Amino acid sequence: MICPLCQTKNTDKFHRDKKRDYWKCPTCRLIFVPPEQFLSREAEKAEYEHHENSPDDPEYRRFLGRLFNPLKERLNPKSSGLDFGSGSGPTISVMFQEAGHSMAIYDPFYAQNPLVFEKKYDFITATEVVEHLHQPKKELDRLWGCLKTGGWLGIMTKLAPEGDEFKGWHYTNELSHVCFFARETFEWLAGQWSAEVSFIAKDVTLFRKKN
Repeated sequence: MICPLCQTKNTDKFHRDKKRDYWKCPTCRLIFVPPEQFLSREAEKAEYEHHENSPDDPEYRRFLGRLFNPLKERLNPKSSGLDFGSGSGPTISVMFQEAGHSMAIYDPFYAQNPLVFEKKYDFITATEVVEHLHQPKKELDRLWGCLKTGGWLGIMTKLAPEGDEFKGWHYTNELSHVCFFARETFEWLAGQWSAEVSFIAKDVTLFRKKN
C-alpha cells in the first residue's frame, strides 16, 4: 500500500476495526485508510450535512479560536487569506474578515471555485480538513504553492496517538476521516517544504514559508 503523502511503498498494516483497515507509513508516520474503503462522494457529503457549524455559534467560534488567535497574532494588518475546506457554514473566514483581513474560501462540496488556487495568499487555514483528504500530497503541496514567502499555513487536526491508544481513538469513528497525522508527520512535511513548524496546541500546527 503506497503512502498517499510521501509515496513510500513499504507501508505496514497497522490496525483493523469493524469497518476499515489502517496502514502506517514508516517514513512520514502518516496513518491512512486504503482508497477502496473511502466513502462515496454522496455518502461523504451526507455526513457533512450533519455538521451544524455557523458564525452565529459562539461555541464554534471559541473552538476555532484555538487556531484563529495564534495565527492572528502573527499576521500583518490587512493580510490576504484563504480558508480551505470552509464547509457549509464558513466561520473562520468571517472571523478574519472581522479582524480586518481579506478572505477567499474553498470547499469541494460547498464553495468549489478552483480560481482561488491561481492566487497567492499571506495565510491559509485548514480547520478539521486534512484528515478528510484523499490525496494529501497533492492538496497540501497545492496549498503550500499558494502561499507568499513569509506566509502561514494553519492546520487544525487532532494528532494521532501512539500504539494501542489509536485503537480506541474517537477520531476514527467518522468515516470521512481517512488520514491521521502524527507530530512526526508534520515535522517530515516541514522538512520537505523547508518550513518552520510550530505546534501550538494538541490539534493546532502552524507552518511558515521561509522561501
